[in-house]
Amino acid sequence: MTVYGAIFARGGSKGVPGKNLRLVGDRSLLAYAVAAGQEAELVDTVHISTDSDDISAEAAALGAEVPFRRPLELSRDDSPEWNAWRHLARHLIAQGAAESDLLVSIPPTSPLRIPGDVDEAIRAFRNGSFDVVLAVSESTRSPWFNMVTRGASGRVELAASGHNNSIDRRQDAPPVFNITTVVYVTTLGFVCRAPRMFDGTVGSITVPPERAIDIDTELDLEIADFLARKRLGLQGG
Repeated sequence: MTVYGAIFARGGSKGVPGKNLRLVGDRSLLAYAVAAGQEAELVDTVHISTDSDDISAEAAALGAEVPFRRPLELSRDDSPEWNAWRHLARHLIAQGAAESDLLVSIPPTSPLRIPGDVDEAIRAFRNGSFDVVLAVSESTRSPWFNMVTRGASGRVELAASGHNNSIDRRQDAPPVFNITTVVYVTTLGFVCRAPRMFDGTVGSITVPPERAIDIDTELDLEIADFLARKRLGLQGG
């Protein structure tokens, strides 16, 4: 069974322009993702799916495989990333990969993961009966306690008030988890067959919040940069 590390990195980003090549600590988000795949014990090779010449050039310089330029129709802001996964999976199968081989997505937007997170997710997939394994982190917010919906008039209600309105303390609320962008593990065959990830049986591993920061805004980038510099012992900010 071959384990294909996969990094899906569009050139465009509205929230954080040029996001995948932005620096956190001493290197780009793309470089963190490539390193995580290369340093994970169970990943055999790392492939990049991108529409960007700049991302392709950096990926190749980092030692990743760049098998094609992703079609523009799979690279728009509203393009489901699952379709880009399917595009890569079909390419790998056409090149001789088996449908049972693993596709391990390592998004650039979680630069603070460690390679061990990737390996743990692969082991969980191999040892379980799942179609997909992803990483989650425990949430500090709960729909039963301190998350609300807001109406047009400004009125708010507990998001889970219709399920249980007797919880008054955070400690009494059922634990809930955030889906992270740390790692996803599935098979090439499942990606080709399934319309969406959650059409299958989805398992999980947990990662601590400090490794699960997802870069979606400039503020996220600043926080990740601070934590990365602290981890690396770098000066300045």
